[in-house]
Order: sequence, then C-alpha cells, then structure tokens
Amino acid sequence: MSSPQSQRVTVELLGKEHEFSCPPGQEHALVAAAQNLNDLVEQMKQRSSVRNDQKALLMAALHLSHELLEVKSQQAEQEQQHDSLIDKLSQHLSI
Repeated sequence: MSSPQSQRVTVELLGKEHEFSCPPGQEHALVAAAQNLNDLVEQMKQRSSVRNDQKALLMAALHLSHELLEVKSQQAEQEQQHDSLIDKLSQHLSI
C-alpha cells in the first residue's frame, strides 16, 4: 500500500511498464535504478547463452547482490581501520 506521502512512478522493466510507489523526491532514483537493472539484464544476455528474461533477471539480481555484499565487506574493513587509527591517535594524545 502506498502512504499518502508516496508518489506513484511508472518505470519500464524488461519491456513492460510497472508502477511503484516511492517517497517524494526519489522518483529519479527509482527511474535510474530501473534503467540500471534493464542495462544489467541486457549485459547478462549478451555475456551468456541466457536469452530468457527471467533467468537474465535472476543473474542480474545475483550480480547486484554480490556487489552489495562486497561493498558492505569493504565498508566494514574500512570502519575497522578507522577505529584502529582513532584508537592509536587517542592513545598517542593521552601520553
């Protein structure tokens, strides 16, 4: 269900129009996300023997999920490095 504050946005995915609700001001982000997904599905079709839209969509979703997990892992590693540097700096300053 859409909340009173949400906007209805129509995007094209796999050659079909779909309507989604999104927060005000996020319409362009939703359209960009749909375009990115469409582009990735096309890349999956071109790189592999998959021609079925649904299988290409699943491959694109797995690819995006993998990228997200890698970014989260990198972010966690950077946070640990920052925490370590902050600890070292705090120790140095308290001397």
